[in-house]
Amino acid sequence: GDPKVPVLYEVERTRTGKSFSVRSVKAIQHGKPIFTCQASFQLSQGSPVQHQFTMPTVPPPEELLTQEELIQKFLQNPNLAERYRKHLNKIQAEDVPIDIKPVNPPDIFCLEPQEPKQLFWVRARGYIGETDMKVHCCVAAYISDYAFLGTALLPHRQYDIKFLVSLDHSMWFHAPFRADHWMLYECESPWAGGCRGLVQGRLWRRDGVLAVTCAQEGVIRVEQKPNQSKL
Repeated sequence: GDPKVPVLYEVERTRTGKSFSVRSVKAIQHGKPIFTCQASFQLSQGSPVQHQFTMPTVPPPEELLTQEELIQKFLQNPNLAERYRKHLNKIQAEDVPIDIKPVNPPDIFCLEPQEPKQLFWVRARGYIGETDMKVHCCVAAYISDYAFLGTALLPHRQYDIKFLVSLDHSMWFHAPFRADHWMLYECESPWAGGCRGLVQGRLWRRDGVLAVTCAQEGVIRVEQKPNQSKL
């Protein structure tokens, strides 16, 4: 999309039921659709049929370094190759409105394949407060997209990314949450192939409640890394 141009939203009342309703949304710029969304809504209902996975056991966010602190540690290495320094400075310069604390941060200099799984503590920067739950859902949608598709690249670290973009992104909201409170983001990629990758994610509240489930498929195009010293 173009941030300088207004977006026209076309909303279709796809279905309106007693408990469930569906709306289809098309965002248009320059006369062309740039985004489509199907949103489902449900009236709050109780049910004896309830279960969830168990939240992974990890260190609390207070014991971990932020992504910015981890990058700063790498940049303090005087022997860091210039290409890595430029890459880290580029990441650090990004104005990302999210606090991120990786549970098991990967070694950026290691090209060994890793299991396609990641764990992050995440939250929105700043105070949102006890506002409309839809606001927290919108913020969680933004948070859920960050570094999500990169999970599919962990077993293939010998390659440089040429093109990485989402094809579709789905979210299911299970329980109330605060997007400005720490949540554990559990990401895994069960499959990649054909220049595509599939990732799945779960956002856990600190009290162990599964708040959100996500899934995303994206395009992944890579090339072999240059064979040179890492330091």
